Amino acid sequence: MAVKGVASREWNGVQFPKAGTWALDPAHTTIEFEAKHLMVAKVRGRFTEFEGALRIGDDPTQSSVTVTIKAATLDTQTQQRDDHLRSADFLEVDKYPDIAFASTVVEHDKDDDWKISGDLTIHGVTRPVTLKTEYSGQTADPWGGQRAAFSAETRIDREDWGLTWNQALEAGGWLVSKEIRIRLEVEAVLQEA
Repeated sequence: MAVKGVASREWNGVQFPKAGTWALDPAHTTIEFEAKHLMVAKVRGRFTEFEGALRIGDDPTQSSVTVTIKAATLDTQTQQRDDHLRSADFLEVDKYPDIAFASTVVEHDKDDDWKISGDLTIHGVTRPVTLKTEYSGQTADPWGGQRAAFSAETRIDREDWGLTWNQALEAGGWLVSKEIRIRLEVEAVLQEA
């Protein structure tokens, strides 16, 4: 259940942040991805440069989310793998420098759970996705601001975005999974009117 904060409000029996524009705090937000390697091991990475905003409506279902990620800032803690992921085999970051998400529908699911549907653009291809989202709460920070926190997750088939490079394994299966799990831990700061 979301923690009530100074500016938190109730909407249809659930807590939700105050209406307004909330900017992502890059120092306290993570955008991570996960794929399977050799069909068994999970490999994780993150993007280190991004910007975005949540525009919270008086009616939360009228809210919107936009995020732009610098694709070249991916980091899996292995330089050789990062260079390969940045290459034309995968993200082709020289040609497609940004990954973008723009919401189209915000729906309340249950309790503090929401569904945010929108258009995800990767490698020049735009396709719909739905993020399962949880509102974690809102609180005042020590500097007089208001902060809200959310967790979100989705799974995509990377081949739907033209990311088809792979190697077949002798034992069957593929070197890199087609399914990619995307997770976000978001801390957003309410902007002054």
